[in-house]
Amino acid sequence: MTKKTIMLCCVAGMSTSLLVNKMKKAAESGNVDAEIFATSVSSFDEELNSHAVDCVLLGPQVSYMENDLKEKLSDKNIPLSVISMTDYGMMNGKKVLSDAMSLMN
Repeated sequence: MTKKTIMLCCVAGMSTSLLVNKMKKAAESGNVDAEIFATSVSSFDEELNSHAVDCVLLGPQVSYMENDLKEKLSDKNIPLSVISMTDYGMMNGKKVLSDAMSLMN
């Protein structure tokens, strides 16, 4: 399997940092080759231009931006989904990673 790049977006890119760390640990223990990083929605375009992103996950607090961001990705064939509020609140890195991998299959 080739390395996958997963971008998480939230208001400032800070609240998802803990979730990113948990996802990285889950990736390591599951032998998943993935680059996972967090950013703010205001840096969305810049990050898309500087990374070969395979999947975008939105924090529940910015779910209202889902349609606008999906439109920006429509010609790039990059899937986007909102992280479930439960998984986000529980910081369930393993489940969020699994959801991301399913989006990319």
